[in-house]
Amino acid sequence: MERIQTLQQWLQSQLTQPFSLSEPIGDASSRRYFRLTLANGETRMVMDAPPERNALAPFIQMAERLQGAVRVPRVLAQELTQGFLLLDDLGDIDLQRALAALRPLADPALSQREQEEQERALCAQAEVLYRWVISDLLALQQQAPTEGLPVYDAQTMVDDLNRFAEWYADRHLGRPLAGEDLALWERARALLVARAQAQGKVLIHFDFHCRNLLVGHATGPQRGLAERVGIIDFQDARLGPICYDLASLLKDMYVQWPESLRLELVIRYWEGARQAGLPVPASFDAFYAEFEIMGVFRQIRTLGTFARLAHRDGKTQYLDDMPVAISYLRETCARYTELHPLYKLINKLTDFVPGVGYTF
Repeated sequence: MERIQTLQQWLQSQLTQPFSLSEPIGDASSRRYFRLTLANGETRMVMDAPPERNALAPFIQMAERLQGAVRVPRVLAQELTQGFLLLDDLGDIDLQRALAALRPLADPALSQREQEEQERALCAQAEVLYRWVISDLLALQQQAPTEGLPVYDAQTMVDDLNRFAEWYADRHLGRPLAGEDLALWERARALLVARAQAQGKVLIHFDFHCRNLLVGHATGPQRGLAERVGIIDFQDARLGPICYDLASLLKDMYVQWPESLRLELVIRYWEGARQAGLPVPASFDAFYAEFEIMGVFRQIRTLGTFARLAHRDGKTQYLDDMPVAISYLRETCARYTELHPLYKLINKLTDFVPGVGYTF
């Protein structure tokens, strides 16, 4: 309570109008966000980032770096000693919410054919939104300056992936890796890191998923879709594998689409990346394999992160999203021979008996 009072006092010193604050928004980190509504109906965002657990300098520096390349919030006022920022409000409709609004309520009266037609229409509408986002992802990778960026190096990748063994396998499942399982894990980890390091390097957002992409305002003077996608939570951006953000977007833990739609969107991205001169393979088949393996990297890392959020930080809601990651992993690992050791390990850890599959 004392901290929120300090925050309100600081805001009063910065603003000339009365205002109200929403309940906290977001819960995956030690930062909190509030939506601030002014007396005239305009809104701002407020970041509360206790300095003992957060460094605001990376956020401020990255916001300045990305301005002009993509739509990110401006820092309107700052109080670094306390850990407060006043920011532009880029919207309260994120991509997840926009996509959910497209999906009609289930109608049991529809025939199988009608349901399939409805699903095709839904995918066509979703594709429009995703193409819009992909154009901004390409702009981010092509236009944002990369000088002086931290690099997503091999050791950091190993450390990130090791959360899977420590937090998911050991702490969450109660199955510490040893013997054959440990050998399978070390082999898979080495492959994932090597393939990630071999990819072309661009600026990566590092958490480019539907909840960090804002597409418009539901209420207020700015109601409606924005002209450009608003990108938030970018403070961990770095120089890394070109497929990382694309895999985060199209193999999202919070929303799933048929593989046919993902394939169309990967093609769209690859064509745009080639035209922009970004470092992607000339062969689409080679690029798609890079995208798939980067998706596996991302899902393994995310399983470890979600398990840590649940068991260390008490944020158990992330356990509900784990089955999506497991589903993606099985789908991809089953079809690539080089990923079969990981496929075997995942199935063993989750007591899954696979059926007949196909491999590349």
